[in-house]
Amino acid sequence: MRANNNRVLIVGAGPVGLVSACCLSQAGIPVTIIEISPDLPKDLRASTFHPPTLDMLDRFQISEKLVERGLVCPKWQFRDRQEGVIATFDLAVLKGETNHPYRLQCEQWKLSEELRSVIESDSQVEIIYGAKAVAVSQDDAGVTLTIEQVDDGSHRDLSGQYLIACDGARSAIRKSLGIAFDGLTIPEIFLSMSTSFRFDEAIEDLAPIAYLTDPSEWAVLLRTPSLWRVLLPTDPNQTEEQIKAPAEMERRLQALCPKDGSYDIVHATAYRVHQRVAATYVAGRVFLAGDAAHLNNPLGGMGMNGGIHDAVNLCDKLIDVWNGKAPLEITERYNRQRRKVAIETVQEQSLRNRKMMAENDPAARAAYHDELRRIVDDAAKHKNYLMRSSMIQSLRDLEDVA
Repeated sequence: MRANNNRVLIVGAGPVGLVSACCLSQAGIPVTIIEISPDLPKDLRASTFHPPTLDMLDRFQISEKLVERGLVCPKWQFRDRQEGVIATFDLAVLKGETNHPYRLQCEQWKLSEELRSVIESDSQVEIIYGAKAVAVSQDDAGVTLTIEQVDDGSHRDLSGQYLIACDGARSAIRKSLGIAFDGLTIPEIFLSMSTSFRFDEAIEDLAPIAYLTDPSEWAVLLRTPSLWRVLLPTDPNQTEEQIKAPAEMERRLQALCPKDGSYDIVHATAYRVHQRVAATYVAGRVFLAGDAAHLNNPLGGMGMNGGIHDAVNLCDKLIDVWNGKAPLEITERYNRQRRKVAIETVQEQSLRNRKMMAENDPAARAAYHDELRRIVDDAAKHKNYLMRSSMIQSLRDLEDVA
């Protein structure tokens, strides 16, 4: 065996990589994390935590810290931009199924910050900042990762027993292994704007998380502890400059919710959205997790949550392998389980959400709305819907995947 390879290498120090590191180090397994950024970016990415994700984070004693720094949302809703409320879902019906019967709105970087605080006092975890993965190779004894220091371009090799690639949608590890990443690109560009304007004070009966259907321009309104975030579909033929032109963003916000004076737009980003799943999450001693393994549109808040679920599922199996309780082949079950969720639950549900919100056939729109009303009016259907949309049911269904 190679010298100093008695550890697990993790590429990427986002939420998925950090959760993986915490799971493994908590079990006494040494970890080295490779992260290209020298700092923790405080960007406005994912903000929705589903109940089972908070249940998983309880093992690190950080869920309550996130609750203190976030916004507890016991209800969320579908609305129509013209008609108003269509259906309001109450996560209190999940009491007894989870320790956290609510969605939590809390910026992703706060999770990373809490996880890093756990890691900083853990001698089992080493973080190499300012380095990027270049290539990976492996044999029966372990893996070798070639990294490049960003500041001077120098290369060196790191050795480990296993490697977890949490290096995002453009994963260098996935590309190095030649793993296909097939899928589709959503036609429209998504424009996300954050503003201090209190939509909840201007729109009657508005829940902190609201999906607004509309035949010409659907929208999503998400409240975070300090801001409201607005998500709108945008013509892909426009340039980013056109999409983010102050006057154009102001026009669109005023059309959504007219107000006196201009909107205070704190942050705006325009991005393409992909629906893709890696052909395999497992290649010998190398594993894909999070965005390196799957991408989906953000309607439903399943991206970050699904990545964290990947990390916990994989690491629980790796811990058994490390301790000699299971053969390495058990990780193929991780591949079968988590790909099934990505394809049959996350992808299917996020695509259905988008189709429903953008439906322009009046009869189909009315049918969607009536279906939602019937669901919330029926106690059993209401709970079953929330079990699925909150990702609890998909985790339970995995036990049936051999």
